[in-house]
Parts: sequence; C-alpha cells; structure tokens
Amino acid sequence: MAKRDYYDVLGVSRDASVQDIKKAYRRLAMKYHPDRNPDDAEADTKFKEASEAAEVLTDKEKRGAYDQFGHAAFEGAGGGGGGFHAGSFSSIFEDVFGDIFSGGRGQNRVHRGADLQYVLDLELEQAVRGANEKIRFSTLVECKECLGSGAKKGSSPIDCVQCGGMGQVTARQGFFSIQQTCPRCRGTGKIISDPCGHCGGQGREHEQKTLSVKVPPGVDTGDRIRLSGQGEAGANGGPPGDLYVQISVRPHRIFTRDGKDLYCEVPITFADAALGTELEVPTLDGRVSLKVPEATQTGKLFRLRGKGVNVSQVRGGGIGDLFCKVVVETPVHLSKRQKELLREFEGESGEKQSPKRTSWFDGVKNFIDSLTE
Repeated sequence: MAKRDYYDVLGVSRDASVQDIKKAYRRLAMKYHPDRNPDDAEADTKFKEASEAAEVLTDKEKRGAYDQFGHAAFEGAGGGGGGFHAGSFSSIFEDVFGDIFSGGRGQNRVHRGADLQYVLDLELEQAVRGANEKIRFSTLVECKECLGSGAKKGSSPIDCVQCGGMGQVTARQGFFSIQQTCPRCRGTGKIISDPCGHCGGQGREHEQKTLSVKVPPGVDTGDRIRLSGQGEAGANGGPPGDLYVQISVRPHRIFTRDGKDLYCEVPITFADAALGTELEVPTLDGRVSLKVPEATQTGKLFRLRGKGVNVSQVRGGGIGDLFCKVVVETPVHLSKRQKELLREFEGESGEKQSPKRTSWFDGVKNFIDSLTE
C-alpha cells in the first residue's frame, strides 16, 4: 500500500517549523502509544507511521531529500525514513520528546538558534548576470561580556536545586513515569544567580550584522540563498541558525520574464508593418537587428534564440530566448493632408488588403441573418 505523505501524517504544513513538527508528533505519540492502546493493531500502525514521519521531518538532510524526491528518496534504504528501526526511533523519541516519557536526556539542554529570512530586491540585470550584494540585518549574537553563559563575568551558573541539574522533573501519571521540563530552570539544568548586566542573563544580545551575498546568475523571484550559520546564535552553546536570502526581482521597464525566457513589446508604424522594415531591438547584451517582413500583423511574436536568461547555474536548462511582440501603432495628430491620403488609400483598398476584416464582417452578417430566419 502506498505510504501517506509525511506532512499529512503529522497534520502540519510543508513549511512547518521543527518545533511545530515535534508538537504534532507529541500529540499523536500520546494518543497512539502502545502502552495506552494494548492489543490495538490500528493504533500501533498509526504510532509507527507518525514516528517514521517525525524521524524524517526533524532531520534537516532527510527532510530536504524528502521535500525534493518524496518517499523515493529512501527507497532501497530499508524502508521509509532512510532505514527506520526501533533504535533510531528511540533516539528521536528521547531527543524530541524527552519531557514526556522516561529516558529523556534534558541535562543542560542546548537550543539551536532561529533561522532568519532577508528579502533581497534586485534589478533584472543583476538577477540575470549575478551580483555581489551587501545586506544589513538585526540578529541575536553571543553576548560579548559573558560569552553566552548569561552569568556575570567572574561567576558561573549553578545547578538547579529543583531538578538537580537534569533539566527535568519526574512525575507519576497512572502507570506512566512522566518526565517534564523543569519549571524553575526551564530545562537548562542551570540557574543564574548573578546575571550578566550586559545581556540580562540571556547569553545573547542584538547586533546589526553586515554580510556580502554572492547572487548566482539566473536567479528569479522566489529563489532562496542559504547562508549556513548566519542566523541567530544558539542558546546555552547551541549551534546558530541559518540565514535565508529570499530573492525578489523588481519589474523592468522593457522586459518581462517567464522562467528563462524574456518578452518585450516593439511598437512599429502602420507603414513599417505593411511594407516591412529592419529595426534594432534591445537585449540584455545590447542591441540586435530584427527583420520585420511586409504584411506583419500586430501581436506577431518574433523569437530571438539564446537572448534570454542563462539559468544553468541555478536550475539547469541552459539559455532561454527573447520574444519580441510587434505592436502596430495607430498614428495620432494627423494633418489634413495625411487624412486625405489615408482616405485615398482606403478607397483604393480591397478585400485582399484586409482579409481578416472582410472575413469577420462576413461572419457577422451570416450570424445576424441566421437569427432572422
């Protein structure tokens, strides 16, 4: 039977944070745990299904592979989740939910710093050719005074007297031995009796940070650049989060973009459309010649191969094309003589000069006649 989507199993969105995934799994684990549902095969299946989903979605590398390839990412590796088994579940269950069941390892828990997002606005030319951009943003960094300990210089945090430095307290609930986060030290196992005056005992402080971001050629709106370790500093010695630079390309005055292809409108005169002409059109690499044949109709698309966007560095697929849409411009502010010439031209024109117009009016006439029959 086909496996259910891991996000559907846990009831979370695809952009859910690790904490949201852990909370969702906690809820399902409490509901379907075998100890609470003895001899219930359906509950056992749901418990294992949720455990497998949580194992994958709380691991950054496994989640990335799953988001890209789905369950196929783990085929041939011993089943879903890259080889899920009781040992791996025991590890994730303790690491993620150590405050529910016995066996948790909460002593001096460290916390990874939060990921950050920065929206980088680019001109189309920068997105197409690539760029080096400096960005400035506010983030939490390790306190320079206490070096992240939260304690005043010359002092150190002490073990929490309520949990004995374990970060967890144990309570009995029926036949369960429940371990919960210590309410006094909030799971850190330590108490700061003399907090650092610079950061107020938090171990972290706000700082304006400036970074240089290398934007690869071919990026587009919605693309993200990950800068590992440039997010918020972790707590209690935990690793820092990541910074995600979200690309936003500003509208261009000439070109519009669709993936690797570019589009632009080229206005031409009525005479050029009728008689044909050769004109210069812009590209991102300079001007090129475009030959417009006689009797060109407005809306005609001309394709200039290889004059689009090179996306090979960001998503593959090579170089796109430039599509020039010809728009025949109706003349304005006509002189008396010009009007006379146009009327004279109109008088000399026949059905062969305006085949679409003639065909359209014939169709209208036939339609009206059918209504009166």
